[in-house]
Amino acid sequence: MSEHVVVIGAVALGPKAACRYKRIRQDARVTLIDRDEIFSYGGCGIPYFVSGDVSEANQLRTTAFHMVRDEPFFNDIKGVEVLSSTEATKIDRENKQVHITNLKTGEKSVLDYDQLVIGTGATPRKLGLPGEELENVFYVGNMHDAEKIKEGITKGQYGKAVVVGAGFIGLEMAEAFSDMWGIETTVVEIFDQILPRMCSPVLAKMGQKHMEEEGVSFKLGQTVSRIEGDGKVERVITSDGEVEADIVIISAGVIPNDKLARECGLECSERGGIMVDETMRTTDPLIFSGGDCAIIKNAVDGSPLFLPMGSMANRQGRVIGGNLAGRKETFPAAAGSWCVKIFERAMSGTGMSLGAAKQAGFDAISVMLIMADRAHFYPEKDMMTLEMVVDKATRRVLGIQGISAGGDALVGRINAVAAIMKYQPTIEDVSNLEVAYSPPFASAMDVLNAIANMADNAINGMNHGHGPDIFAEYWDNRESGEYCFLDVREKADAEPFLEKYPEHWHNIPQGEIPKRYEELPKDKKLVLVCNTGGRSYEAQIMLDALGFEEVHNTQGGMAVIKAYGVDI
Repeated sequence: MSEHVVVIGAVALGPKAACRYKRIRQDARVTLIDRDEIFSYGGCGIPYFVSGDVSEANQLRTTAFHMVRDEPFFNDIKGVEVLSSTEATKIDRENKQVHITNLKTGEKSVLDYDQLVIGTGATPRKLGLPGEELENVFYVGNMHDAEKIKEGITKGQYGKAVVVGAGFIGLEMAEAFSDMWGIETTVVEIFDQILPRMCSPVLAKMGQKHMEEEGVSFKLGQTVSRIEGDGKVERVITSDGEVEADIVIISAGVIPNDKLARECGLECSERGGIMVDETMRTTDPLIFSGGDCAIIKNAVDGSPLFLPMGSMANRQGRVIGGNLAGRKETFPAAAGSWCVKIFERAMSGTGMSLGAAKQAGFDAISVMLIMADRAHFYPEKDMMTLEMVVDKATRRVLGIQGISAGGDALVGRINAVAAIMKYQPTIEDVSNLEVAYSPPFASAMDVLNAIANMADNAINGMNHGHGPDIFAEYWDNRESGEYCFLDVREKADAEPFLEKYPEHWHNIPQGEIPKRYEELPKDKKLVLVCNTGGRSYEAQIMLDALGFEEVHNTQGGMAVIKAYGVDI
């Protein structure tokens, strides 16, 4: 008798596991169950369907060969039986059975299994707000929500939108409303930055400023108390007032669907999610799990990691499919790599941000660099801002994040570091990381190599300074007389600031410092500035050697100061 594998959940992980297993074991029977009638789709593409970049909803369900992944596709092409609109209600591990209910007819039945896969995904986090039931309040949890949102947009029903949550989906939905459709959009976030815990407040502020320039408004550090309207949403009440709205998107994270696993006695995390080992097995050797309902290992510190991403689910599904067939495949610990497009910028990262690293117990610092993403003399280039997080004692690279107009170039750099995170790379590993070089694509000393060198200099005490946030604090307190702002660029670059702030802004080009350093006060903090932080670093080295004790280099220079939004 052939083996029967049952797979619960058919969005990302489930279909990949089922099809991989069936390719290896053509003689086996595979049954794929999903409670929805629409399954096997790219959920991460929903914001781009809403924006219009993806014109038809079915495009999120098609293969690269334009075949719709529906029941006939899986039955005829993949040899996998699909039970859509069917809910798995119970797992009986003792008898190796799954209890199911047909949601259209109400008919109940039982499926026997030899091995089982749980790929039940995650559910949008409900906030329990008064007014959540109003028309035009959405969670963007499935294709049905996406189609309703798009229908309302194309009918011109929405003039003002409120997005609750400034994570990936929240920012992507805000861009979709504002950019393509011109809908007045406000993002409300309980934390005081966008992409909380994913990147530093500095990078977050740079991303926020760019989105504000494109017309999106933000209310950070605020909570939503209720949603009001007469049948349809009309306004959102926040801790700081109210915002008019014709549509509300609640994007406050997701909760892993682990109910079936818990009820049948599989080990689950206290915070939610099914525990699996490196083979993606649960605590029952005949049951596998992965995707948005599973907990894996963090490559940085070994802690449990919940990483609900379609890319993870697909790779894990392939591993599960192989192991169902008797192979011994493993899925490595993950660093949590991410990227998000926000209008004309991209933000991306891997590993831990500085705040997350400190919270995890590391004695961490970060350095920030802005540099061209290809040879400085090449006519077409973008400036890339990177922030690297390192552990001072071990010199381990704990994470790297960035923002750039050159999205592909940025993601390429982040991916290069992401690929080695499971090996616990040190500063030297990135400093000497081999990257393909040609002036149209990179610098001879690539931006990745350069930021690792900068981290080395910082740990060795050679490069000591601050980012634009600390510069802003110093600048706001310039009347205190505690600071001397020294512009080390050529006089032509410094002239506008010398004229505007004659009492506070000073200029000695970096090359003239050995001859003119006596003009500088030794009883004040010297705050050094150049275009990108390179010349100010050289100036800082000179002044340190000349006996100045309070020399502070502004990492990223004027480029980052402006991108951060300092009013100067």
